[in-house]
Amino acid sequence: MGLGLLASRAFRSRVLSRNAFIRTIVSTPDLHKPEAVAEAAPVEVNRSPIAGARVHFPNPDDVIEVFVDGYPVKIPKGMTVLQACSVAGVDIPRFCYHDRLSIAGNCRMCLVEVEKSPKPVASCAMPALPGMKIKTDTPIAKKAREGVMEFLLMNHPLDCPICDQGGECDLQDQSMAFGSDRGRFTETKRSVVDKNLGPLVKTVMTRCIQCTRCVRFATEIAGVQDLGMLGRGSGEEIGTYVEKLMTSELSGNVIDICPVGALTSKPFAFKARNWELKGTETIDVTDAVGSNIRIDSRGPEVMRIVPRLNEDINEEWISDKTRFCYDGLKRQRLNDPMIRDGDGHRFQPVSWRDALAVVAEVINQVKPEEIVGVAGKLSDAESMMLLKDFLNKMGSNNIWCEGNGKNMNADLRSEYLLNSSISGLEKADCFLLVGTQPRVEAAMVNARIRKTVRATQAKVGYIGPPADFNYDHQHLGTGPETLVEIAEGRHSFSSALSSAKNPAIIIGAGIFERDDKDAIFSVVQSIAFKHKNLIRPDWNGVNVLLLNAAQAAALDLGLVPESDNSIESAKFVYLMGADDVDLDKLPKDAFVVYQGHHGDKAVYRANVILPGAAFSEKEGTYVNTEGTVQQTVPAVPTVGDAREDWKIIRALSEVCGVSLPYDTISGVRSRIRTVAPNLLHVDEREPATFSGSIKPEASGKVSATPFGVTVDNFYMTDVITRASKIMAQCSMTLKK
Repeated sequence: MGLGLLASRAFRSRVLSRNAFIRTIVSTPDLHKPEAVAEAAPVEVNRSPIAGARVHFPNPDDVIEVFVDGYPVKIPKGMTVLQACSVAGVDIPRFCYHDRLSIAGNCRMCLVEVEKSPKPVASCAMPALPGMKIKTDTPIAKKAREGVMEFLLMNHPLDCPICDQGGECDLQDQSMAFGSDRGRFTETKRSVVDKNLGPLVKTVMTRCIQCTRCVRFATEIAGVQDLGMLGRGSGEEIGTYVEKLMTSELSGNVIDICPVGALTSKPFAFKARNWELKGTETIDVTDAVGSNIRIDSRGPEVMRIVPRLNEDINEEWISDKTRFCYDGLKRQRLNDPMIRDGDGHRFQPVSWRDALAVVAEVINQVKPEEIVGVAGKLSDAESMMLLKDFLNKMGSNNIWCEGNGKNMNADLRSEYLLNSSISGLEKADCFLLVGTQPRVEAAMVNARIRKTVRATQAKVGYIGPPADFNYDHQHLGTGPETLVEIAEGRHSFSSALSSAKNPAIIIGAGIFERDDKDAIFSVVQSIAFKHKNLIRPDWNGVNVLLLNAAQAAALDLGLVPESDNSIESAKFVYLMGADDVDLDKLPKDAFVVYQGHHGDKAVYRANVILPGAAFSEKEGTYVNTEGTVQQTVPAVPTVGDAREDWKIIRALSEVCGVSLPYDTISGVRSRIRTVAPNLLHVDEREPATFSGSIKPEASGKVSATPFGVTVDNFYMTDVITRASKIMAQCSMTLKK
């Protein structure tokens, strides 16, 4: 009898070892008893709101009180259970829910227990009701989430070692909390064909969990109907309805919002793991918006750029140009000072001492009125301040910034700023776009306008060449004569401006290059005078949308030339990163100094090259189109023998015998304080004090010439993007 018992035990152990993957499933009916839930030990949680969230009560009468794990929380009526939990400091797991997208409620990961509810409820889709008692950490809620996780992992491939999302994957994080070490499903995992969305977004659709975040983002934020859900049941998958690329200028944001590795960055694929990277919080300078970004670098190389949250400027999105231009920072760079040789065909690398000596010798032989300085699109305020001071000491005041035009008037800040502010555009209920195409000139401003149009059905009128907008608009005309008709009340859109509570006129900075710009601004001011609701103490609806990062700071510092035709009579031209300035009328015997970080257009005309630092390699101050002052932070070291722009000009002034009286960045900023003190108030917006209504009317008449296209190619607008291989691929495949 003893031998038989031993034999049966040995047989049973052999079977168990052969089938070691079998897990015994035990039901737990006790969990459904309220007594068991009540006996669960309370867990102490942090009661401060998640991510520092602030609760705004528009109407004090609409405040309701709910209880999250026994903790009372006051929230506005209309909030969901998930939002109430966030205010209470309880983080609810989620995959499909996103703060800026519509509610889908299809992942069921956010299940919580609500008193008197027969089963767990999806907290993202359940509105909070007065007195509701929410329990987030009970055994029932935990078991429900474990069940959801088991279903999600049923078809998810074991790709973590080769997945670019590894280390920053929501599914990884949640499976650590709610996942099991084995599954009960023995069926074959399904597989899905990868989609081609273009050169920016890599797809591995087998990893997709059908949260539909990308579909909602494309439809609601980007305004393109490119993505959708196809099929039913186990054959359900996300893709394009017909074979096409994702053509939005914001398409890269689907990489950030995808909770798994289904949508990842194609240029960044297999380059690095996120824990290998050093993050540096800085700003973008490829347009005038100044989007807040984080540069991730490894050693001396920028590996990727991702957005940073800033509710007033870019929210949590960035344009594709901002996100993917980083490879241009390592191509076509200027490493050493160079001088063109005697035959004028080749550049010879020289020392800084020799290069500065040659420049000083030439500039001291030229008359002051023949000296011209041009600041480039990406110039920071410190370097422009030194360029102005240096050329002023040499006797010249012919200094300007690219994009601002020759005879620009910088007296009134309201004439070159987005006075409503970027976030303030959400209050507008009628837009008039004059000679501007925000979708390619400032993608994040265009996203705000689209957000407003979707939320309030605001009317949009557009004057300019035919353009592709991603929201409903009326094309009123192509030239300034349409603007005159609105000013005189002869156009149907003037009634829309009159009936609007907060109308906004947005003028494109391309008008700065027109001869009749003063007359156009005068017509806009007459519209503002006629429609009193355009400019009020609490609202200024007359806006200018700038194109470049350096424009606002240049005008604040007074970089306005004395002569309109200074370039035609110049004998010495100092180009500080200025590559798009027209040098066709420049005399052939003029001496050109190019100071910059990329070998672009202007290098071919230069006699001396002085290598500078890119925005990712220096500390510099920039002012965005709404007047907010922000600073870049160095993320990687400079390339070769390059130097920061202000240091180059400071050294050159000493060699020329007119030393500037500051040696440090703080000294430069002390000088800026005397010229434009607003440039020292970092992360603050300095609104314009006076409106353009105090300016006398222009005597000239508007031209009949229609408004032109300011930005031909969204993906290539400056030296960094033109040097980028990724942007070249985008131009080839996505540009229409």
